[in-house]
Amino acid sequence: MVVISRIRLQRKGLETLLSPLEADVLKILWTEKKVRVRDVYGRLKGKRKVALTSVAVILDRLHKKKFVTRSIEVGRGGYHYIYLPKITRGDFENSVVAKTVDRLVENFGDVAVNYFYERFARKKAKAG
Repeated sequence: MVVISRIRLQRKGLETLLSPLEADVLKILWTEKKVRVRDVYGRLKGKRKVALTSVAVILDRLHKKKFVTRSIEVGRGGYHYIYLPKITRGDFENSVVAKTVDRLVENFGDVAVNYFYERFARKKAKAG
């Protein structure tokens, strides 16, 4: 389950919860499944100005937030962390929505429930 500490509603998509660089790194992990820091850096450096060390810090931060797992592999040049996404993008997004709605209901009770009911009733009426 995703831990949500702050939601920035003025932003869109993953950036409501993550920095732009964290969001880009997670998108790469979801497509590649298993990557080293250098692999992510190679994919990002064509799109944005970023240092290898920044990518390493972001992956470490995502690991501490429990969005990714990591293991150590021995390879050319020594030891390397291998990063894997802990959950799929769909599961991540569903978790965010569930936590957000739960928090709204906890904080606003019947007002939130009534709003959701009316909102979805209007949407259903438009579709039908």
